[in-house]
This record gives sequence, C-alpha cells and structure tokens, in this order.
Amino acid sequence: MTTATADIARDLAPTGALRASINLGNPVLAHGTPDAPGGVTVDIAREIAGRLGLPVEFVCFDAARSSYEAMTTGRADVCFLAVEPAREAEVAFTSPYVLIEGVFAVPTGSGFATSADVDREGVRIGVKRGSAYDLYLTRTLQHATVVRGEEGVDTFRAEGLEVAAGIRQPMTVYVAAHPDVRLIEDRFMEIRQAVGTTPARCPGTVRFLTDLVEELKADGFVADALRRANQSPTLVAPPRG
Repeated sequence: MTTATADIARDLAPTGALRASINLGNPVLAHGTPDAPGGVTVDIAREIAGRLGLPVEFVCFDAARSSYEAMTTGRADVCFLAVEPAREAEVAFTSPYVLIEGVFAVPTGSGFATSADVDREGVRIGVKRGSAYDLYLTRTLQHATVVRGEEGVDTFRAEGLEVAAGIRQPMTVYVAAHPDVRLIEDRFMEIRQAVGTTPARCPGTVRFLTDLVEELKADGFVADALRRANQSPTLVAPPRG
C-alpha cells in the first residue's frame, strides 16, 4: 500500500474498518438482509474497502433518511444516496454511478396524463418520508402538496390521495399487482445516485472516491453489479463531463 493510499484509508475509516451505510429500502441499489446484504451499493462498498486494504462493515437501514442520518451522526464512513441540495451541506458526493427515475402512480380513472399535470391545487402526493423524491417535490411543487409516510404507496392508499410517488422499478411492480392503479409513464425527476462521505474528509479522499466511481463505471463493474442484482445495466450513469 502506498503512503497516499494509507493516508486515505486512515482519513476515510478512522475506526480501521470501512463502515458503509446501505439503504435496503431501495431495491435497485440493495437487497437482502442486514446480515447478508447484496446489490450494487454493497459491491461498490466492498471494492472501496478492498482498494484501501480495509475490512468492510455494513450498517443497513430500510430508508434513505436513516442512511443519511447514520452518515451525518458519525455511524458510517460512506453512504449511497441521491444527490439533493438538502443533503449537500452534510454530505460530499461523488459523481453519480446510477441514474434512476421518480414516477407517479394514480388511480386508473384519474385524468392526469403527464407528470406536469399533477402539480395542481388540491392534489395530494404520497411519498416516503426523507426520500430523494420527497426532498425534490418539497422544493419544486408550486401547487400540489406532499403527504409523508413510511411508504408513499401505503400513504396513498390509506389516506385516499390523488397521487403516489416512487422509484420506477418498484412502482412498476406495485401497479402490476394493483389493477386499479396506473403509472404516469414520463418521469418527474432523474435521481442521481452517488457515493457520499462527510465534507470534513480530506479533498484527496473525496477525489479518490470520485475517481474510483468513474473507473467502476468505465470498466463495466457497475453494469455487472446491476446484472447480478437483476437490475438493468442501462441504469449506469454516463461518464463525468
């Protein structure tokens, strides 16, 4: 191990093990159990640790907000979250490794045809509290209102809301199982999933993470990890511009 690599390892993982915060609530990024997690984020965390000669410890949660809190309270060294302005004061992000889409579901009889139709007075949108799409809709909606719960579709059902928001892949599965609900096909947002650490890390540490993400996209690592998790390799983010 070079001196520079050893310095990054000490800076990023002061406990001697890389503690990776994993959101098991996003099936595109992770799956399994806290004792046996899998998915692209788990594979990237293992690769980061391996490059630095560190063991890896997974700190698993069922929601992005909990994963974020673990990062900001010092219980994790790296996280895998969507880049959002509300998070950037507390998290230093790499370029994205995966792009996923936020979409709306509505009752089949709804008159909404496009995502833009949803932002109207009196429209209530169920979201998962603290998710990337909660943060995005909270700062961008002009007329509709956000209703937060543990799961957006559950809140949509329980409170008889007009719209549910979520990630395309699990929302597609939900709609297939509930014929009284349909997707609005166009996305309302692009969710840029990136590796994050704290802004207090040395600039060289953040640069190492960013350069590694770019390498793992370019050499097929991220695409292969997605395939192993039964996710589409087309989700890989483009190279950093």
